[in-house]
Amino acid sequence: MNFGRLSTAMVTPFDEHGDIDYTALTRLINHLISTGTESIVVAGTTGESPTLSHEEKISLFRHTVQTVNGRVPVIAGTGSNDTRASLALSLEAEKTGIDAVMLVTPYYNKPSQEGMYQHFRTIAEGINTPVMLYNIPGRSAAGMTPETIVRLSHVRNICSIKEASGDLEAAAYILQHAPQDFTLYSGDDSLTLPLLSVGATGVVSVSAHVAGESMQDMIQSFFNGQPVYAASRHRDLLPLMKSMFAAPSPTPVKAALEMRGIISGDVRLPMVRLNAEEEALLRQVVEPAASFYVG
Repeated sequence: MNFGRLSTAMVTPFDEHGDIDYTALTRLINHLISTGTESIVVAGTTGESPTLSHEEKISLFRHTVQTVNGRVPVIAGTGSNDTRASLALSLEAEKTGIDAVMLVTPYYNKPSQEGMYQHFRTIAEGINTPVMLYNIPGRSAAGMTPETIVRLSHVRNICSIKEASGDLEAAAYILQHAPQDFTLYSGDDSLTLPLLSVGATGVVSVSAHVAGESMQDMIQSFFNGQPVYAASRHRDLLPLMKSMFAAPSPTPVKAALEMRGIISGDVRLPMVRLNAEEEALLRQVVEPAASFYVG
């Protein structure tokens, strides 16, 4: 499964009543594709999945697939800490026409490595869709070891991982020992270039919502044999990347999208909008960043 170099973990737009704004969602999808996004993750953490109902997730998958209309792959966030529920949601997601599913490390219940292996294998073997694993110990309170990821990489349809542990040695181990066609994506915007240098394919990005062209420029420059220029672009983007997590995500990126007139900055509780001081600080980064955009 080819997810491209730049995948975006898409936010879920809400209206003033807290309902999904499908008109804004269509506008956002078209914006992402036009600015360099090569695959879209729907209803992931950045999409506020913990506050989305089962029915809302299916509706989001269906609307995104219809709007994308084959232009880029659509990856459905169907992972949870309940194996049966994740499998059931994955099976329903397949019926909407999604191209792959993303399965996050089980959170809160802190399973063992064997438990995680059995969790992911059970879901993957129960569906026909390609699977991207998502390792993010900072949010889930438990992470997969590189050895467990390599073990899972031999399951028939587990083809990729979004690696957000921040451990470059672990990433190198995975790439060294997994099958050659198993791909690794950075789960942290700021580690995109370092991870590309050890063999990663690309990034599942938050910053791409507002800097997709620049992210693509950095990535393509690296692969085109221009590492010095790519490093310069990386440094240019770091303040913006950092600002996207200056408050609990996805609050900052939604505020940045609102500044650009793409969607509302509304979030669902327990997330709250940025306060005036936080918004002013974000604006100081987002507006100058426009000078770095390509095209």
